Order: sequence, then structure tokens, then C-alpha cells
Amino acid sequence: MNKSTPFNRAAKRLKASYVSVAIFSAAVNLLMLTSPLFMLQIYDRVLTSRSLETLSVLFTLVVGLYAFLGFFQFIRARVLSRSGYKFQLDLATLAKGAWIKGGIGSRSHKAQPVQDLSLVRGFVGSNAPAAFFDLPWVPAFLALVFMLHFWLGILALGGAIVIVTLTLINEALSRKPLRESAPFEMAENQLGQHVHVNADAIVAMGMRQRLISLWNETGNKAMAFSQKAGNISEVISSATKVLRLLLQSAILALGAWLAILQEITPGVMIAASIIAGRALAPIDQVVGSWRNFIRARLAYARLKASLENIADEEKPLKLEPPKGHITVQGLVKMPFLNDPSELASAKPILQNLNFSLEPGDALCVIGPSATGKSSLARLLVGIWMPDKGSVRIDGAAFDQWDEEEIGAHIGYLPQTISLLPGSIKDNICRFDPAATDEDVLEAAAMAGIDKMILAIPGGYDAHIGDGSTVLSGGQSQRLGLARAAYKKPALVVLDEPNSNLDFEGDQALAQCIVALREAGSTVVVMAHRSSAISAVNKVLMLQDGRQKDFGSKEEVLQKVQRMNVVPKAG
Repeated sequence: MNKSTPFNRAAKRLKASYVSVAIFSAAVNLLMLTSPLFMLQIYDRVLTSRSLETLSVLFTLVVGLYAFLGFFQFIRARVLSRSGYKFQLDLATLAKGAWIKGGIGSRSHKAQPVQDLSLVRGFVGSNAPAAFFDLPWVPAFLALVFMLHFWLGILALGGAIVIVTLTLINEALSRKPLRESAPFEMAENQLGQHVHVNADAIVAMGMRQRLISLWNETGNKAMAFSQKAGNISEVISSATKVLRLLLQSAILALGAWLAILQEITPGVMIAASIIAGRALAPIDQVVGSWRNFIRARLAYARLKASLENIADEEKPLKLEPPKGHITVQGLVKMPFLNDPSELASAKPILQNLNFSLEPGDALCVIGPSATGKSSLARLLVGIWMPDKGSVRIDGAAFDQWDEEEIGAHIGYLPQTISLLPGSIKDNICRFDPAATDEDVLEAAAMAGIDKMILAIPGGYDAHIGDGSTVLSGGQSQRLGLARAAYKKPALVVLDEPNSNLDFEGDQALAQCIVALREAGSTVVVMAHRSSAISAVNKVLMLQDGRQKDFGSKEEVLQKVQRMNVVPKAG
């Protein structure tokens, strides 16, 4: 029995809505008999009796039945449309959350749940699924043709068998190329995103044509597989349409022959042709939408694999707001590997780290490149979880805090600054709708960018993150610093915060660290340049992922200077 997860519940609701679609499909298919039965009555009763009263009554009845037919078709289409819409509403937050978390750190996230969800919703919300609900009525319509005449039924059944066989061939031949095209389509989309984000460097270094060629190569592979499936579907779809039309004409011809032999009436001949056409119409529609059906089915399978095991988030016990007591004990972090079997021989990124910080402390983490400073930054803010040991804030590990609640008390400035589409104010206040102007202005002043922002056209309301207002690397980094300092969080972690800063920016960074310390924040700075050390009181030295030394700034720097790691701080 499947456990209750948001995905399973959404899938169950989707299946439940299909019960309604099946019921309305039954009504639609029964009302589809209106036309052949009307024809039967016209040819066999009205024309022979020449009764205008009978014609009037029959026509009035037909108008009413067609009105019901239109109503039930509308309801069925509405249920399908709303089902797709509801399915996306149920899973949009979960899919977007999975996509965001999939981008954390070094992990590659091959699945694209947001895109897959949109694809499934598009298919479910269309009229294509209606044809699949009409398929079970094919035998019933064929049985009616048999009731009209045995040989007419045999002809209709033979045509149906041929068309169904073609449909199965279509499924068998197109499934593999469509499945093979999916990874290339995702790779093409991902490459396009990376090319767009890194456009400046690509153009400046003459990489544009080479990347376009690579992009085209990936896209061409996706299109090749997709086109292969399309070629199959196009041939079979055309064949089934021609066969269906030919079959209707063949039934008319056979019906005319039987009518000449006086085995059936002309009305039966016409009715049999219409009913046979109706019997084969759903098969024709299914063949026409088969490629989209396979794409949606593959997307649903990927979506299920991505989201099925994500359980409802249980809100932890609400803890008191943290003050900034940081404790790291026996911390070990292993690399993210695609093959788990390699983990036993893998070298830890960080191992056996032990230190603690009190509110108002500022720690500078130093050491050579690739020694684990950025990894430690991610662990300190709860982006990554330790493989061994613990990182605690006010005595509680990150899994004991609610993600949103603890996040409000953490400031984080990553190495790579990526500002989000929105105003400067939005980016500083973290898109908090309850943010006050005072808090935003205070954060900007702490980062020393208040005057810089006012000099930008639009000021705090200027739109950034989408190219409308272009900021320099230093401006973006200082804006990220203001975001990290917003409302003076209990813990502020700054990863290489002065990599793009000039002398003035360095001074502003040091003043910001001092202001945060005075407000009671605990500050951790990952740095190569000595300017960031001036405002801290503690230093942690890392080497090869190990804790080389930790203590007061003066004590550690004396040892570091003897090892000629960093110049003496002023």
C-alpha cells in the first residue's frame, strides 16, 4: 500500500476525477447514437410513410438529444481541464521546492520536476484523454453493427483489428526514440540556461559560436530521436485515417449490396456506416495524440520518481529565536558522488572540525584554495547536513528547526552572487512582504551602499536581476552583503565577501562586521585577503579539510605568519 505523500494524494485525486470523466464519456457515447438512429428512422419510417408529424417529432427529439450531447461534452472537457489545473496546483510547490533543493551545492539535479509537471498538466488538461475514455465503447458500437447485420459487423471488426494493430505498432516503435530524446531535451534546456547566465564571459572570450555549435549538437540529437518517433506516428496516423474513411465507404458499399438483395433496409445501411465510423473514431484520435501521450507518460514517471518519496513536512517544535551560540563537534563531510560505491574510498571534504562561537564573536576561516572553506559555509547555514558530527545553533541541530523560521535568523553571502528578478528593496529584504522601510535602509547603511543605491535611477525601487539595471560585481556583492545583514541575524556567514570589492568596499565590509558584532550577531567570514581579518576576534585555519588551528586572532595569526600563509593584518 502506497504511503500517503503529497504526490500520491494528488495522483489519487487525479484518478478520482477520471471516474467523473468516464461517467460523462458514457453519456456522450450513448448520445452519439442519435445521428445513426435518426438516419435509420428517416430512411425506414419517414420516407416510406411520408408523415410530416413523425418527422417533426423525431427532429424535436434529436434537437434535445444534441443539446444534452453538447452539454455532456462540455462538462467532460471542463473536468479534464480542471483536473490538470488541480494536479499542477497540488504539486507546484513540491516540484519547485525539489527543483530548488536539487540545485544546492555540488549535486547535479538531472530531473526537471517543474517542466515535467507542466507537461503532464498540459496533456491531462487537453481533450486528448477523452479519446482514451471513448475506447472502451468501441466493442459496444461494433456489437451494434453486428446487430444490424452479421457481415457488416465482420467488416467493421476487421477494420478495427487492423487499426488497433497499427496503434500497437506505433506504441512499440515510438516509445524508445521518445524515451531517448528526453535526456537530450533536458540537457539542451540546461545548456541554454547556463549560456544565458554566462553570456558576458562567452562573448568576451570568443566562445559564442563554439557554444552555439555545442547547443545545436545537443538539440539536434533530441530532435533526431523526436523526429524518428514523429515519422512513425505520422505514417501510422495517416494510414489509420485513410483506413477509417475507406472502411466507412466499404460498409456503405456492402450495405448497398445487402440492400439490393433486400437483406437490410437503406436506413440500416446508413446507420451501420455512421456507427462503424464512430466506433473507429477514438482509435484514430488516440493514434493522432500518441506521441504527446508517450511524452506525458514519461514525464509522469520522472515526476513520480522525483516526488513520490517526499513526505509531508512536519513542523518541528517552535524554538525560541536563536541568539547565535554556534557549536561544531566532530564535523565530517563527504563529497557528493554519483556512484555510492565510491564513497568508501573517497577523501572527506572536511574532517574532525571542533570549535564554538558565542554571540558577538567574528570568526575568519583561512586556508589555501579547495581546503573546504565554502563547504564549511554551507554546513554552518544548514544548506548541507554533516555526514558525521554536528553543527548546532543554540544547542539545536538544523533538522530541529523549521527551515523558514531559522532562515530568518541567518544571513548568508555565497561566493557567487545571483540577484533575483525584483527591486533592490526586494533583494535586500529577501522578498519579505512584511518588510519595513526602516529595516531595509538600516541593512543598506550597514553594507555601506545606501548612497550607491540612491544614485541608481529608481533607487530602492530599481528593478534588477533581469538585465534592466546592470550592477557591477562589487555592487552586486555589497548588495548581497546588505541582504545577509538584513535585520541583523543571529548568524551571518560571508563566503569570500571581498573578492570583488575595492578599498572602499573593504572598509565598508569591516564596518559591517563590527556593526553586526555590536548588535550581538555571530559572524563567520571565509577569506583569502587579510582585510577581512581586521574586524574579527577569532581565526580558524583549515588545511586539506582539517582543522589546523583555532583560537584568538592574535594567537593563530602569529602561527600563520610563521608559516607564511597570510600577511600580517593591520
